[in-house]
Amino acid sequence: MSSSVADASLAGAGRDRIDWADAQMPVLRSLRERFAATRPLEGVTVAACLHVTAETANLVRALLAGGARVGICAANPLSTQDDVAAALAAEPGASVHARRGEDMDAYVAHVRALVRTDPHVTLDDGADLLSVLHARTKGLPAGFLGGTEETTTGLVRLRSLELAGNLKCPVLAVNEARTERLFNDHYGTGQSTLDGILRATNLLLAGRTVVILGYGWTGKGVALRARGAGAQVIVCEVDPMRALEARMEGFQVMPALEAAARGEIFITVTGAPAVLSTEHFRAMSDGAVLANAGHFDVEIDLPALAAVATGGVREVLPLVTQYELAADAARPARRLNLLAEGRVVNLAAGQGHPAAVMDMSFATQALATEHLVDSTHLRPGVQPVPDAIDREVATLKLRSLGVRIDALSAEQQQYLHHWT
Repeated sequence: MSSSVADASLAGAGRDRIDWADAQMPVLRSLRERFAATRPLEGVTVAACLHVTAETANLVRALLAGGARVGICAANPLSTQDDVAAALAAEPGASVHARRGEDMDAYVAHVRALVRTDPHVTLDDGADLLSVLHARTKGLPAGFLGGTEETTTGLVRLRSLELAGNLKCPVLAVNEARTERLFNDHYGTGQSTLDGILRATNLLLAGRTVVILGYGWTGKGVALRARGAGAQVIVCEVDPMRALEARMEGFQVMPALEAAARGEIFITVTGAPAVLSTEHFRAMSDGAVLANAGHFDVEIDLPALAAVATGGVREVLPLVTQYELAADAARPARRLNLLAEGRVVNLAAGQGHPAAVMDMSFATQALATEHLVDSTHLRPGVQPVPDAIDREVATLKLRSLGVRIDALSAEQQQYLHHWT
């Protein structure tokens, strides 16, 4: 299988990075060992549009061990680790189409390269693979079994496709699995978002006012860790239940425009476009830092930011672009600092989730792939990951931690399930 990577000579360094992550991914490693023994994916072609990192590479290794042929392209050009891409491209049965910093034309070409393999299963981070497959005039490949989706944004797109009556295959909502929500969104993004911001800026969080826009699973994790670092945290929400929860957790809650005048660091985690736009930029103070931890680079309104920067735009640090708002009659000149071009800051400016977090997420992906291959009764449409998969992943994780738990007795099970 052909590949397109930046530098094949980086494969040695990439293998070292992959092995380092593997040591922290015991759940996925145990599945890889089972897959190697049972070969549940023999003859299956898998196409994956995911972040090409060391952690993802271990998912690919598990699928290869199960007998699959795997093609992968990058869901985000700034998250690709070129040494990992080179190492994966050297794996028998794998093809890699990913280069750090690739432009949109290259990204489209790489997605199309995977589509041409006529996969049986897709693993998506944003629904691009499935969207392109559905747009083909010849339709889905023969023998297509279904896909998985890793993100909230991707599920929004797929559910819209389903609502229009045009989703022609089953899709397992990995993003909504319980283990995924807890580990990936809450613990993973919570920690790695602040890590990306600190790597890019080296700012002290203690004493600063951090504004979190969005208080879902991810926003809760970011808010918790920002408070733990000594920051004053403001939460902005549109959902009254989430806003109430944030308030009861001790955070300040207010509209985004009001928070814009008070915040020093702004982190968007909503999945919606233009969460921060012209009116917010004009209200911000000098030196404000803007970071996105949602999915696409649309949450911070980049055209609006460029339009208000009448004083100029320049890169002041790697991954820090400064937009200067010229002085006017009401206010002096101010500088707003955008991190990582508005892309997901934990991946573009940091190393993403710790391997221990992605261990859970990718174990779920591997088991979801096996489930799609084994099941012949799945209907077209977005559907939950089976509870048995969540329980297996959690059980394997507890086992790797040396943790044992109780089990219900027969009498207790009968009591809990009998109507009397």
